[in-house]
Amino acid sequence: MTKEVHFLPDDVKITVEDNENLLAAAATAGVYIHAYCGGDGVCGKCKCKIEEGAAGASGPPADKDGYRLACQVTIKDDLVVSIPETVKKDGQALKRKPKTTRAISARSMSELVGTWKLDPPVEKRFLKLTPPSADDNTPDLQRLLRAIRKGCYDCAEPTYDHPQLLQELPATLREANWEVTVIVLRGKRAEEPDRIIAVEAGDTTDRLYGLAMDIGTTTVCGLLLDLNSGKVMAEASGYNDQIRFGEDVISRMIYSQKPGGLEELQKQVIRTINKVIETVCRQVIISPSDISYIMAAGNTVMSQLLLAVNPKYLREAPYVPTCSQMPLTRAAALGVYAHPSVRLFLYPSIASYVGGDIVAGVHACQMHKSPELTLFIDIGTNGEIVVGNQEWMACTACSAGPAFEGGGIKHGMRANTGAIENFHIHPETLDPMIITIDRTKPCGICGSGLISIVSELLEAGVIDQQGKFNRKLEHPRIRDGIDGYEYVLAWAGDSLTGEDIVINEVDLDNLIRAKGAMYAGYQTLLESVGMTFSDLDRVILAGNFGAYIDLERAICIGLLPDIAREKFYYLGNASLTGCQISLIDTNRFRDRNDVSKLMTNMELSENPQFMNHYMAALFLPHTDMGLFPTVQEKLPL
Repeated sequence: MTKEVHFLPDDVKITVEDNENLLAAAATAGVYIHAYCGGDGVCGKCKCKIEEGAAGASGPPADKDGYRLACQVTIKDDLVVSIPETVKKDGQALKRKPKTTRAISARSMSELVGTWKLDPPVEKRFLKLTPPSADDNTPDLQRLLRAIRKGCYDCAEPTYDHPQLLQELPATLREANWEVTVIVLRGKRAEEPDRIIAVEAGDTTDRLYGLAMDIGTTTVCGLLLDLNSGKVMAEASGYNDQIRFGEDVISRMIYSQKPGGLEELQKQVIRTINKVIETVCRQVIISPSDISYIMAAGNTVMSQLLLAVNPKYLREAPYVPTCSQMPLTRAAALGVYAHPSVRLFLYPSIASYVGGDIVAGVHACQMHKSPELTLFIDIGTNGEIVVGNQEWMACTACSAGPAFEGGGIKHGMRANTGAIENFHIHPETLDPMIITIDRTKPCGICGSGLISIVSELLEAGVIDQQGKFNRKLEHPRIRDGIDGYEYVLAWAGDSLTGEDIVINEVDLDNLIRAKGAMYAGYQTLLESVGMTFSDLDRVILAGNFGAYIDLERAICIGLLPDIAREKFYYLGNASLTGCQISLIDTNRFRDRNDVSKLMTNMELSENPQFMNHYMAALFLPHTDMGLFPTVQEKLPL
C-alpha cells in the first residue's frame, strides 16, 4: 500500500510506502527540514504540522501549537504537512526551494527479468519398489531404475555418477521397506542425461529446497527457495570473513600466496556460507540436509578462492583465469553444511575481473535476448561494466576502491544502524538535514549518504568542483581540521560515537577518484565499440548499493552519465536474482551459456585512453561540463 504526502509551503507531493517515516519522506522528496540527530528525536528541530489526515499518522501527540517532530511520525494515510518557515535575524523568511531528487526506477521487475516457470534443476520422486524374491532377484540399482521406467520419471533413464550411491543403496532400500525418494539432477544441458544423486528413506518430497547465493567480496547473501512452489522462504547475509585478510580482491590474492594463505581464505568464505545456511534454515526450521541444490555466483577471485584454486595469475598480465566454466562440485566436500549429495554450481567467469556475478546479472536481466543497447553497471570496490545487446556484448572491470562501501572515508562505514544515508543542506544557513539508517543518532557515513553529502555541498557552493572547501565561508561547521578543511555533519554531543562526525577534503578526494574510475570505465568501454552515452537505450544499475542511490545526485557528482532519466533501471542484487531464476527454471538456467559466449572482455589497463578519461573525470562532475548539461544549470557560477 502506498500513501501520498503533500508538503507545504513547498507544494511538493510524494508517494511513499505505508509506514514510512515522515522525515525520511521529506528528505526523499527534496524538502528541507532542519534535523541533525539523524531522526532519533532528540534535537527537536524537525517540527511540522499535519494539516490533513492526522488520524493517518502515528507517534507522539502534537504540542499545544499543533506541532510534531517529523522523525517521530509514521505515515499511515494520505497527509498534508506544513513545514514552518525559518526566519532570519532581519525578520525575513529564509528561501525555500525543494531539491530535485529521483530514485532509480525499479520499474516492473518483469520488464527486465521476464517470467519463469517452476521447473527446477533438481527434483524428488517417491517410489514404491517391489521387494526381491526367489523369482525376481534383479540387482538393487536395476530394480530402482525399473521403478523409474514404470512412469515415475518422464525422461530418459537417468544415470548415477558416484560409488557412494551404490555403497548406501542396499541398506537404504531395506531399512525403508523399499519405499524411497530419489533425488534426480537434471542435465546442465538439454542433451545431457539426468543423474540420480541420492536415495532417501520414505517420502521426503515435501522437503525440496534450493539455495541461491551471491558470494561477494564484502558480503555473502543467500535466498532459501522452496523448489516445490518457487517461493522464497528465507534470506540472510553476512560479511565475508575473508575481510580480515584484505577488503579488496588484490589484497586477498596477495595473501593467498603466503604459506597456508589459500587454504585459510577458502576456510573463511566457507565459514561465512555456513553462517548464512544456518540462519536461513533456522528461520524456516529445517535442516541444512534438506537443501538439495546450491546455485552460486561470485567474481572470478571469489570463485577460485572458494574452490581453493590458486588466483596468482589473475593479477599478472595477461590476467588469465584458471578456467571459465567452474566444475559442478559436491558442496559437502568443500566443508559446506549440506547433504553429501548436494551439488554447488558456480556461474562461469569471463575474465580475471569479470566474474560469474556479472554473468548471473546479465543473465537475469536478459540482455542476451534484448535488441536494446544496454549499459549494465555494478558499482563496488571492483566495478564491472557490460555494454551490448542480443547480438554482442563487451565487458570490463575497473578498480573503484572501497569508498562506496565506506572505505577510505574518515567516518565511513557500511550501511548499518546509525549510518547517514540521506542529507540535505540549507543553501543559506548551511545547516544540515541528516537521515540515518534506523533513525538513530549518527555514527558514520555509508555510500549513499556520501553521494548525497558531496552533491549537496557542491550545489550549495560549500565545495568547488575540485572537491575543495570554500575558505571564504564563515560558518561554525566549516573549519580547518586535523586532516584539512572539513564540514561537521554532527557535533560530538549529537553523535552516537561522542565525537564530531565530519567529511573532509581527503574523503572528497577518495570519492572523486572512485567515481572517476567508474565513469572513465563507461566512457572507455563505449568508445572501444564506437559508441557514446547518447547511443544507449537503457542503463541498468545492479547491486544492493543502487537501491539507495538518488539518481540526480549520482549524476551531479559524475558517477552516472547525464542522459534521459527514464533510461535508468535498478535491478537490485542481480547476481542473486540470476541464481534464483536458475534455481527455479531449468530452461532459463541453460540460457547461461548464451550469455558467456556473447561477452568479450576488454582490459582497461591495456587501453591508453582509459587514463585520459580517468584524469578528466577527477572533477565534480567532470572537466568537460558539456557532458553534464543539467548539472551545469544547478551549480553556482
